[in-house]
Amino acid sequence: MNEMVMGATDAQARPQAGAKESFTLAAGLSTKPVLNDSYVSPAFFELEKERVFGRAWLCMGRIDQLPHADAFFVKEVEVCKASVLVTRDASGTVRAFHNVCSHRGNLVVFEKCGTSSRLRCDYHGWTYKNDGELIGVPDQRQFFDLDKKKCGLTPIAVDTWEGWIFINLQRKPELSLKEFLGPYAESYAGVPFGVDHRTLVIEAKFNANWKLIMDAFAESYHVPAIHPSTLAPGFSNPINNKYARPLSGSTFGLHSAWSAYGNDEYAAPPGSHVERLACLVDTGGLLGSDVNDEVLRLRAHPAINPTKEVCWSADVTSIFPNFNIDYSTGGYWTHEFWPLARDRTHWILTIRIPEATSVRHRLQLEHYAARWCEVVLEDVTNCERIQKGLESGAKDHMNLQDGEFMIRHHQETLRKWVNAATVADAMK
Repeated sequence: MNEMVMGATDAQARPQAGAKESFTLAAGLSTKPVLNDSYVSPAFFELEKERVFGRAWLCMGRIDQLPHADAFFVKEVEVCKASVLVTRDASGTVRAFHNVCSHRGNLVVFEKCGTSSRLRCDYHGWTYKNDGELIGVPDQRQFFDLDKKKCGLTPIAVDTWEGWIFINLQRKPELSLKEFLGPYAESYAGVPFGVDHRTLVIEAKFNANWKLIMDAFAESYHVPAIHPSTLAPGFSNPINNKYARPLSGSTFGLHSAWSAYGNDEYAAPPGSHVERLACLVDTGGLLGSDVNDEVLRLRAHPAINPTKEVCWSADVTSIFPNFNIDYSTGGYWTHEFWPLARDRTHWILTIRIPEATSVRHRLQLEHYAARWCEVVLEDVTNCERIQKGLESGAKDHMNLQDGEFMIRHHQETLRKWVNAATVADAMK
């Protein structure tokens, strides 16, 4: 699980001059066409459910969703038919359980989030502490040798990294979260995620395989074609980087990242009055807010824009199997790509931006969030068209270019897990 980082030379930032280094080759990936079966095969999807989502560590959210003792939230992991209850008990310990009553299997908690030290099943009134212990059974004497100590909520393995909460649905996980994250956790340790961020959540369900939506954010080759008016002017340059080639690309064992080019010559069009007003703010980058301590700490972190290019706009990082954490000077955002079926996906985008420090700062942040909403909707709505094309069977493989190395890496990693009888085999 070695970290592989390939920085951009001047030629890479300016593709017309001829790229000399390859992200794909630096990561030790194949350059052959990639099969399409993982997007359309029912058998492959069944193996994904069992051998990927059933064995990998999955991100449930951030610790700030449990701001104090007795806080809880519920996350549906539909691909595994699991309702996951995440709590913070009286001692402050984060715990996770199957949200299932030990009596007759009813869901215990119906609310998405809340605060309570006691969790009561509405069907027959069995009551649990938020550490999972069963403490109340109405008319208990009528049961036959009921041992309440053995009838608590079923625990789920849970751990945290840098404020992110992960669970593993294996009864006894074959590897720890630390082992699973590997060099990614080491490289991104200490990234300043900030506090008191405002949260904007966009979610939708699409008739497309989950990986097609994930792939939409794994490369920038598509930027000039599908985002000609929203993203292309800022993420490409007709002379210096016509095709929005990444500035750098990295793999971290199971996980990967790339840094996006930012056109430092970009200026808002004369007719874009709101954008022109917002861009009067000194951003310190193509996308972002006023320069502040949080922005400066983010940009100084060695994993963010690792080659420290001046023409940088954002970083995209992918945590296997289905979670992205992305960064820019305006804040950070996450993507969750949850399979519902072979050809149906629940996508969740969470944009986290700092509290405004002034009126003009608020304008910049609102514009930043609105622009990203425009961009990502252009990405995800195209995925249904790709699914339709793949379902036709006209093509059985993809021809990927070097800037699409993250798709290739994810496909190779996914196949290892699908084909492996054990996690140890998958990690080889």
